Amino acid sequence: MAKVKRAGDFESLEVTDGKVKIHQREPIKPKDNFYIDELPWTEKQKRFIELSLSKNTRLILCKGPAGSSKTLTAVYSALQLLNNSKVSDVIYMRSAVESSDSRLGFLPGDADEKLHYYNLPFMDKLDELLSEETVKKLQKEKRVSIHPVNFARGMSWNSKAILLDEAQNSSFREIVTVLTRIGKYSRCFIMADPMQTDLKNGNRGGFERLYDAFDDDESRSMGIHTFEFDESDIVRSELTKFIVTKVNQIPL
Repeated sequence: MAKVKRAGDFESLEVTDGKVKIHQREPIKPKDNFYIDELPWTEKQKRFIELSLSKNTRLILCKGPAGSSKTLTAVYSALQLLNNSKVSDVIYMRSAVESSDSRLGFLPGDADEKLHYYNLPFMDKLDELLSEETVKKLQKEKRVSIHPVNFARGMSWNSKAILLDEAQNSSFREIVTVLTRIGKYSRCFIMADPMQTDLKNGNRGGFERLYDAFDDDESRSMGIHTFEFDESDIVRSELTKFIVTKVNQIPL
């Protein structure tokens, strides 16, 4: 039987000859704590957050309808990990534009203006959870950052919280590129709404294939989990909940 070496409440897994080894991490230097707003979560959203903060969780693939707080709960969890010095910083990513086979160059403006488009969904969630002063401080300290998914190749991210948003628009290869950037002690959140895919001809994107592949006990034993929200978790508005419910009743 493999020996298990504990590392506080955050560990890294390595599998050798079918045996799981757990390595102690280098401690992250604590920084000033910050206040995170608590929101009226649904029971399922609470379960997602609990799973996200579990010491054994390394990756969550999460899907659900618009307005079910997929991104918000992932950002909240990542900020909690950051605040508790479980990760050194938070990286937010999504597909370059509204199609997985488009590229950053198609967006208007210079590099900073192009990246501004990536900031909007992430900044919206930060503004909902943090004070304006805290958001500016975390940005200045580079503890939160935005990376286009197209530029992930060749990177190695250790002790980070990695968020890939709108993954229904990412190709299989793009998502795998992100997953294989996960280094020691990092946690990764992949969020998608399969109903809102912009892939051409209604193609089934890479997210659903990977979601199905990792939805088993073997993956869960490695700290990889799948999670699904439904219409009951929509908190954006009653109108959004009504629209999503009606749309789901329309035959494809």
